[in-house]
Amino acid sequence: MTRVVLALPQELASIVALGFANRAEEVFQTAPAQLVAADLTGVDLIVVRSDPGVLNAALVAACDRAGVRIVPYATDTAGHRLAASFGLDPLTTLEADTIVHHTVAQRAAVTNGGVIVVWGPHGAPGRSTLAASLAAECARGNHVTALVDADSYAPALAMMLGLTDDGPGFASACRSAERRALDPAELSRVSQSVSLSDGTCAVLTGINRPGRWPELSAERVTSALDIARGWAETIVVDVAASLEDDNEVMNDLDGPRRNAATIAALRSADHIVAVATADGVGIARFIRAYEELRAIVGATPIHVVINRVRSSALGLDAKGQIRRTLAQFSGIEEILFLPHEADIADGAALHSRSITDIAPRSAFAAGIRRLAGTVLARPEAPKKSAPRRVWRRTKINHETTGVSGVPPQLG
Repeated sequence: MTRVVLALPQELASIVALGFANRAEEVFQTAPAQLVAADLTGVDLIVVRSDPGVLNAALVAACDRAGVRIVPYATDTAGHRLAASFGLDPLTTLEADTIVHHTVAQRAAVTNGGVIVVWGPHGAPGRSTLAASLAAECARGNHVTALVDADSYAPALAMMLGLTDDGPGFASACRSAERRALDPAELSRVSQSVSLSDGTCAVLTGINRPGRWPELSAERVTSALDIARGWAETIVVDVAASLEDDNEVMNDLDGPRRNAATIAALRSADHIVAVATADGVGIARFIRAYEELRAIVGATPIHVVINRVRSSALGLDAKGQIRRTLAQFSGIEEILFLPHEADIADGAALHSRSITDIAPRSAFAAGIRRLAGTVLARPEAPKKSAPRRVWRRTKINHETTGVSGVPPQLG
């Protein structure tokens, strides 16, 4: 028997419940504010308003862990946009038949990351390192994953992964998108494949000369990423730091904008990973840019990551200091901390591989797995316990070993 939970305002829930009066489904009502804390065991689907106060990352993660389908109800453009940011197809009517038979395919879409953009402020906080590691983690289990370098200032993924950057890449895909010649086959042609320990990742390298940035226009980037959604389950995009709207500082209003690629990618994202360096300068730069980031992306979920955490830069209780600072000045409560493991990072650079691929048991890799589990709404794989070593006592006959000076029996 299907169990349906109506997490809607009381007046609306009562009307919807009447439609289930002569049906076999079990229908329950709950206040939207109590939904995340509710026990979802045995529930098949929930109906919610597509509103940021109800439909958020915490709810999507809770429903995925419990195996519950989400049916969002949207009545305006903002509601449709919010549902789409989580990969959900909203309903515009709440008839019983429509709710129960709402496509099961939307449930599969939630477990895919869609477009994940990795952004961070100026100062090399580790955007490219994090993007490469996150893409490698998303690709585990042979999930179709793409890594895109859309940095219009200093692209680095090709060099980081030991790939050539003089051939076609993301700029080529953008040009094809403008000509309406881009499709999954063309994306496969212009990408390069990186082998991982548990899968492969397709990489669209960035521009190989700074002067080529006009090729990454807003329209081209938006179109290319939209088409790429039908090519890969998850698309991880590395972008530049600048968020300024060039229109305000340039006289030629019709000319290309260098920051357009970053802003277009952020607006196309289903999830944003915002990374900062765990030192005074890095946190200050992040706080100043975070408000501008939120203004650009609206209700799109932002996952905050603090990279290179070490007490030598901030003193004792470095994590606590960062938590209090971000909560006070930016209202950020949920933070993922990644440790500073210089030797492992150097090893990854030496072998042109991602950190998660070269050191899967490191603390950094464990943090990336948690991030991937949150963004993709995939449960973490259970940790494998180390095989128990059984020591077996062996009786030694010293009379036949030929070793002198050893007593014939162990006391």
